[in-house]
Amino acid sequence: MNEPEGLRFRRLNRPQVITDELQEPQYKGTSTYSGKVFRVTLVTLGGCLILPLLVVFFLLESPIHPELLSLNEPPLMSGCYEPNFKLREAQRLFEDQLVGPESIANFGDVMYTGTADGKIVKIEGKSITVIARLGKPPCDGSREQEPSCGRPLGIRVGPNGTLFVADAYLGLFEVNPVTGEVTNLVSAGQMVGGRRLSFVNDLDVTQDGRKVYFTDSSSRWQRRDYLHLIMEATADGRVLEYDTETKEVTVLMENLRFANGIQLFPDEESVLVTETTMARIRRVHVSGLNKGGMDTFVDNLPGFPDNIRRSSSGGYWVAMSAVRPNPGFSMLDFLSQKPWIKKLIFKLFSQDMLMKFVPRYSLVIELQESGTCVRSFHDPHGMVAAYVSEAHEHDGHLYLGSFRSPYLCKLDLSKV
Repeated sequence: MNEPEGLRFRRLNRPQVITDELQEPQYKGTSTYSGKVFRVTLVTLGGCLILPLLVVFFLLESPIHPELLSLNEPPLMSGCYEPNFKLREAQRLFEDQLVGPESIANFGDVMYTGTADGKIVKIEGKSITVIARLGKPPCDGSREQEPSCGRPLGIRVGPNGTLFVADAYLGLFEVNPVTGEVTNLVSAGQMVGGRRLSFVNDLDVTQDGRKVYFTDSSSRWQRRDYLHLIMEATADGRVLEYDTETKEVTVLMENLRFANGIQLFPDEESVLVTETTMARIRRVHVSGLNKGGMDTFVDNLPGFPDNIRRSSSGGYWVAMSAVRPNPGFSMLDFLSQKPWIKKLIFKLFSQDMLMKFVPRYSLVIELQESGTCVRSFHDPHGMVAAYVSEAHEHDGHLYLGSFRSPYLCKLDLSKV
């Protein structure tokens, strides 16, 4: 190759410097504008979503002031707590004729219960008869009318055949089931021990009828705000005593977190009290050498206990208002140490809305007199028995009350 040809070859194959300018798209201005529009739109949408949440979080006041709570890891759903479908063997009774039959008592084969619209009813055979109304009508069972209509919760038969009833808003009553005569024993709203009775819940009566022991779940929240009480975890529940002769009311124990169901021990020197928020049962000594003391009867239950009643075996039936599945996810356990999330939830949602997220899992357990679990009955999706509040045993059957379902359930114990 001669020199001129070599020069031409080098010029043709001279390396080219590639710069960003050479690779820029032809329509640079249009692409940049579209990108800016997209980013502005994205930021605007994000702001529209986040700004209301910030306003809610910082400006709106939460109706609850939750306390930090420490719960043990729920027990495994195995052994005595092994899931089953035994509650699905139950039969629904008086469907759409009884709403919220929270508690049940019987005198012979005649059953008694209270309903969401403030009535005390007698169930005999296939008929329902209203024997008393504690509040003032009109009453449709709505949340707004509860304070004036009353909400009968715990109910017991006394030694002389009268009914003792705990009404969440109106107090303690004695009802004559024959004449319908109603006697107010203790008025809710009155001051006892420096605090107002705001949520009278359950009761039990001694065999001689002299003493009535009852729970006041909270001095801050009423029954219609029970979710606020659970989520706030306030320790303002109490156990009280009413003396039918002296008419005096005495505080026996306080600082309980949602004192709920109550059941006299066989010797009547102590009562068992379900402490719902803490998923446990406490034993409060009401007479004898240990009077004034309290200890834990059962701790770390697989659910949040409601009412407790005697079983024919000498033990106790405990109904769970909600379960703590393990394995699984328990919302209340998760939120127990996250008060700020609880506040935010109640800023955003109403109690009625939150109830839609509560699982319908129904659970009833039987405990020995020592507190050891004997057996458990489940309805994992609440298909037959839902929102169970009490298990009342009579004549080989378990009658299941509910704090909101429109029926009673009857379970033949010989078949489970």
